[in-house]
Amino acid sequence: MNANYENPNKNYETYLKNVPTKDGRYGEYGGAYLPPELIPAFEEITEAYNTICNSAQFISELRRIRREFQGRPTPVYHCERLSRKIGGAQIYLKREDLNHTGAHKLNHCMGEGLLAKFMGKKKIIAETGAGQHGVALATAAAYFGMECDVYMGEVDIKKQAPNVTRMRMLGARVVPVTHGLKTLKEAVDAAFEGYLKEYKDAIYCIGSVVGPHPFPMMVRDFQSVVGYEARDQFKEMTGNLPDALCACVGGGSNAMGLFSAFLADPVEIYGVEPMGRGEALGDHAASITFGEKGIMHGFESIMLKDEKGEPAPVYSCASGLDYPSVGPEHAYLHDLGRVNYKSVTDDEAIEAYFLLCRNEGIIPAIESSHALAYALKYAKEHKDGTILVNLSGRGDKDIDYIYERYGYGEKFNLD
Repeated sequence: MNANYENPNKNYETYLKNVPTKDGRYGEYGGAYLPPELIPAFEEITEAYNTICNSAQFISELRRIRREFQGRPTPVYHCERLSRKIGGAQIYLKREDLNHTGAHKLNHCMGEGLLAKFMGKKKIIAETGAGQHGVALATAAAYFGMECDVYMGEVDIKKQAPNVTRMRMLGARVVPVTHGLKTLKEAVDAAFEGYLKEYKDAIYCIGSVVGPHPFPMMVRDFQSVVGYEARDQFKEMTGNLPDALCACVGGGSNAMGLFSAFLADPVEIYGVEPMGRGEALGDHAASITFGEKGIMHGFESIMLKDEKGEPAPVYSCASGLDYPSVGPEHAYLHDLGRVNYKSVTDDEAIEAYFLLCRNEGIIPAIESSHALAYALKYAKEHKDGTILVNLSGRGDKDIDYIYERYGYGEKFNLD
């Protein structure tokens, strides 16, 4: 057992069966704070999910989709050259960038699409920041023969143009969001407003482990395939479990996917938030690091607030991480002390991006580069051992943005 690991709860063997509670609470977080007209709609979703998650037919169909359509399982990869360059602990990647559509998002989107089909819905509604959730849900909608509306902030539409093109090619309607900061938080606001008008015929498929119950639980469950695959693969490769896990955290779906399978194991776990340009409010999106308890988008968690107690403006170079709150389960695991939440800056993430490109021939998403950046710090600080990083997405969508702002990485010491 890792000498730095201490189990504060002793009940992680049964954790996933007991958390959340039936009303969607993770300790003092979670729940469902909804306008009255949406309460029956979310009760319908909860009832349908509780039915299908115990259905052998549903599980069999989802496994077939993952195998034949998504290309799962994705591999675990040893970054031998990068590890040698950094020195210290060995770095491994769970290659979710090789999942169909290029990120982990399709894991829950195909599950949500199958749920929508079971419920007889005709349309899927979604929000997106980096565009990966939007692309994945547009893919699911095309696969299941449904309409799809994706709400996306105007800033992110410009920043993530390749993903916008992909969504439209897949048949989705991309709805620009032009109010506020025109990024992820506003996209969620607009998607909820759209869903209010169409909830009888549509389902709002939330893109992370956030939102009203049952979505934090559902998305975690669908994403847990990442962790269970990685746990088996790592043991087969090395004969051991990793000493540490690492994943980026915005809302936190890729992180909960990886972490959930290891909660009962003697493994250190790190969630990495975006510190952006610095610690001033509006320059980062490090919700757990600087936030406090609050309610937004139908759930209670830790969130960044302005002087009026409203969701604060946030920033990150990673469009998928610039959200002023975090999934309620992450807030709970932070309180338990089971997961350590760290942060890295824009520049640290981009340097890690270039180091992976140059040393392993892998172009990562900027979101995933945050996790890699912390893993590089961990490797330098530990003389031996292993750290497994969830490489949650590929970086095709970010190439133009990176080049415009960082060129080919000349400002970084990449030698």
